Amino acid sequence: MRQWNFCAGPAAISEEVLQDLKSELLEYKNSGTSVMEMSHRSEIYTKIAHEAKSDLIEILNIPNNYEVLFLQGGATYQFSMIPMNFKHLTGTADYVTTGTWTKKAHAEGSKIIDINEIYSSEDSNFTCAPDIEKLEISENASYVHYCPNETIQGNAIHDVPNINKPLIADMSSVILSEPIDISKFSLIYAGAQKNIGPAGLTIVIIDKEFMSMDDNSLPNLLRYSQHSKSNSMLNTPPTFAWYMAGKVFKWIKNSGGLDYFKELNHKKASKLYGYIDGSSFYSNPVDINNRSIMNVTFVLAESGLDSLFLEESNTNGLLSLKGHRSIGGMRASIYNAMPLKGVEELIEFMKYFESKYG
Repeated sequence: MRQWNFCAGPAAISEEVLQDLKSELLEYKNSGTSVMEMSHRSEIYTKIAHEAKSDLIEILNIPNNYEVLFLQGGATYQFSMIPMNFKHLTGTADYVTTGTWTKKAHAEGSKIIDINEIYSSEDSNFTCAPDIEKLEISENASYVHYCPNETIQGNAIHDVPNINKPLIADMSSVILSEPIDISKFSLIYAGAQKNIGPAGLTIVIIDKEFMSMDDNSLPNLLRYSQHSKSNSMLNTPPTFAWYMAGKVFKWIKNSGGLDYFKELNHKKASKLYGYIDGSSFYSNPVDINNRSIMNVTFVLAESGLDSLFLEESNTNGLLSLKGHRSIGGMRASIYNAMPLKGVEELIEFMKYFESKYG
């Protein structure tokens, strides 16, 4: 029996999507084979790939002057690929550090490009995030890099900054949760295993003019422009993950698109934060204006009860609530595939646990 999966990633996938997959797993539409066995250059798979890309462009309303790439290596690979491609422009870039992933992006990028860390909230344990428009951006920065939603700490920058430099965002845990203005970014990247589909795929949305400035001295596999020329098939892509992403995109469209999911996601988060804030037993450490809609972190009044909370929540069908090992506590990841009912059942369990041990 399926239970409520609050894992931060690989995360829950809609049961509707999984049922659709189940019907095609052995054989895809009278093709004689599973998609997993199919050549990525076959006519059937080419159609699957094209439809997925077209649906994503429609969902996000991606302008014509942007390319959409389906790549491998996870979002972490982009920590290196981005500075590799654009280091030659000025030799330096600005980074905003608001959590574990931006800290890692900074560490990896520093091996390749001269990075100016124009903000860090590490001293406050990453419980806050800045208004990037108010930061002092370096005159010679090739680009400004930030993460709108830090999965581990559960903090977010909700407003897209308007700046006069190429803006790059790691949207792994927030993409497809609500509409975004793609035109404000030069490059967006996102690992698939939150709101897109199974692990193994990374989406890159890149302004074509910006892409044309990539470093032509790099090997082809490291260049965005070369992936674009090959329709993301410069080498064999993660075909199954791409196919599954396409199914998720169809599900998003059929559910009502990103306006629907924005309303649903804010309702889920509001209910959960509302209960936490009204309790003396649970608390959330993140500044109220920077709270994530996707990853709700919370701690118990007595950390000695953590293991018991996890044991009993698991017994009650509420899975993967343990916070990241680096910060402890609890974390409920409530991506698109988590229905409101799952959040309501979590709150009911939290009430029960508080009444029993609080």
